[in-house]
Amino acid sequence: MKKGLLLLLVLFGLLGVGYSSYHIVGWMQDNEKTHEQIEKIQEIVEVKEKEDTASTVVVSESPYTEEKFIDVDFDSLYSINSEVAGWIQVKGTNINYPFAQHSDNRYYLKHSFYPGSNSAGWVFLDYRNSLTELSRNTIIYAHGRVDGTMFGTLKDTMSESWLSHPENYVIKVSTPFQNYLFEVFSIYHIPTTSDYLYIDFSSNQSYLNFLQKIQGRSVHSFDTEVGVTDKILTLSTCYNDQEKMVLHAKLIKTEKRY
Repeated sequence: MKKGLLLLLVLFGLLGVGYSSYHIVGWMQDNEKTHEQIEKIQEIVEVKEKEDTASTVVVSESPYTEEKFIDVDFDSLYSINSEVAGWIQVKGTNINYPFAQHSDNRYYLKHSFYPGSNSAGWVFLDYRNSLTELSRNTIIYAHGRVDGTMFGTLKDTMSESWLSHPENYVIKVSTPFQNYLFEVFSIYHIPTTSDYLYIDFSSNQSYLNFLQKIQGRSVHSFDTEVGVTDKILTLSTCYNDQEKMVLHAKLIKTEKRY
């Protein structure tokens, strides 16, 4: 009986090692594919800064309205993925990617920008949002990859080195039809919850209560006023297995591309 129990324990141990090895190898392969795809996109897609035009609208007065938009060649992106929704750039991080939008919020958790499944996923827009007519809260998600890809460096926005450079406080978004500039007003990590993922609100008061709640969570005081007339951008990823990392920014400038 003792020998049988020992053999059983050894068997379970070997199975555990094999299972772990299988997932580690899979993670490494997906990680390599993700890096290759990022390099390909950077090679074929032109992302450039551009000056304001007659269609530029300052939505909210801010020290950052003089910042330039980014403008992106979406034709080359459409040739890769017809679900491309835009491009996002967060200063002081590795976040400089196209993002997609599917009919649900599950698909891009397990699929990459190029066709095919990938556990690294991709950056994606909430299926409830539109980038032609912004909701009060526009949400973009991605995995917080430990290798720094996707939203893996969003945590850096809470570091002193990032916070000590106010020029980092601008999020740039380009879409096929509009360019946007957002100013950061709140960053935090929190036990996993969905209470910051509302898109629309039943009244101005409920929206104001929401804004006060998420601004009050910030680990840093940005001294930025946010009110019921503002529209915001939310970036969400995993901080660890039990917490979320969240950044909020308000719209300060926009322009039509065509």
